[in-house]
Amino acid sequence: MTKTARAPRQSARIVQLRKGTTLEMVRLACPDAHQTILISESFGLPVPDSDGIRELHLRLIVETAESLGEGLSERAMQIHLQRIVGAYVGSAHGAGQFYSRAVTEARDATAKLANDARDEDLDGPVGFSSAAQRKREFAADMGLQAHVLCMAAEGAVAAYEQVVGERWKPFERPVENAGQSVDRKAAELQMAALG
Repeated sequence: MTKTARAPRQSARIVQLRKGTTLEMVRLACPDAHQTILISESFGLPVPDSDGIRELHLRLIVETAESLGEGLSERAMQIHLQRIVGAYVGSAHGAGQFYSRAVTEARDATAKLANDARDEDLDGPVGFSSAAQRKREFAADMGLQAHVLCMAAEGAVAAYEQVVGERWKPFERPVENAGQSVDRKAAELQMAALG
């Protein structure tokens, strides 16, 4: 019985990427212009100038890029704007997620009001709102904040495309497994020594 020689296995390195936040994720988490108008009208809040916020941030970033143009190479400008736009998108996404949690809490508190046997959720003393009402008002405020940050992010993304000439994509960094990588490297070396 003869043994066939096996070629040493090449270990393929799999690099996992940490997914960045996209503008589409922000739009899913934040109220759109129509929903923002409904929130504003229902709670007596000011209606934000969505288009104005978007355009202002577009101009802001374009003008910033123009002022930096002489001192930065194209690649340096792209990296710089990548980071700035990523900050806008990340901020809007965080606000959208916070808004979603506030809406969930407001819904839960409001649903508890339907149960007549619960005393703690009843309206407060005259002149004071119930806990459920405060949660609804808080969610409305968070909705407006999420929307205006979404508009700022949209303006920043549009500016990136205008300045750089390509569509903005979130930076995806490799996931680091520092503790595991040392053990894995040692195991690979030991296995290579065994043949």
